[in-house]
Amino acid sequence: MEPEEVFVKELIEDLENGQLQLPTLPEVALRVREVVDDEDANANQIADIIGQDAALSARLIQVANSPLYRGRQEIDRLSMVVARLGNKLVRTLVTSQVMKQMFQATNEIVDTRLRDIWEHSVQVASIARALAAQTPSVSPDQAMLAGLLHDIGVLPILYRAEERPELLETPELLDSLINDLHTRIGSAILHHWKFPAALVAVAAEHEDLKREHEGQADLVDVVMVANLQSRIDSNHPLAQAEWAHIPAFHQLGLDADVDEIELTEVAEEIDEVQQLFA
Repeated sequence: MEPEEVFVKELIEDLENGQLQLPTLPEVALRVREVVDDEDANANQIADIIGQDAALSARLIQVANSPLYRGRQEIDRLSMVVARLGNKLVRTLVTSQVMKQMFQATNEIVDTRLRDIWEHSVQVASIARALAAQTPSVSPDQAMLAGLLHDIGVLPILYRAEERPELLETPELLDSLINDLHTRIGSAILHHWKFPAALVAVAAEHEDLKREHEGQADLVDVVMVANLQSRIDSNHPLAQAEWAHIPAFHQLGLDADVDEIELTEVAEEIDEVQQLFA
């Protein structure tokens, strides 16, 4: 059996047996999610949890004062952040802001790949947020988080590949393994984190270009189109996809007979989102 076949076999077996080491959502994100789900929680309780992480606190205040969310009055306290943005949006932003912590490795080759994936995820998140703003059935901030999470399944593959130098030394092979496995592993991670079914579906189905469904456009449609837009002029296999045959474009009411979505009108907003995660 070839080394890559052994790698895939072991990875799938560990995934199915519940033995694959999945990334752990940072503690602060878990605690914020728990308190937000408590109907009796108030802004001060949420602020107290976030306040235990000085860097995160500073980032959230900065985000609340950014062009995307700022009001007439500048915010300088976490309780004001929660009061202005609301519990659920703060939960989304906390999760979004701590995600970057997970895209780190000890191996230089893996670290470079993780940085590339993070930059791609930020780009998809920014485009997805802009598309969702024009899609009444999808929350822009949920779309932003979905964009950041859509390739989360790559992480365990790369972490496991750190132990297999022959894979790291063969980029084409590693790319092939990622393309084949990351959606299945990504959905397992988000299910493990007890994320909503809509976000699990994004990880699982964002590259299923034939996906069709009844009803209004959903998160998967938005992230799929954002992902395809981000792959234009790249060497990724998705750059060769024929948009005219992809139902997600029709779900979003977009012209699939073009090579690129016109995003000029929302370019400033896309740049602002990217700045949030720079």
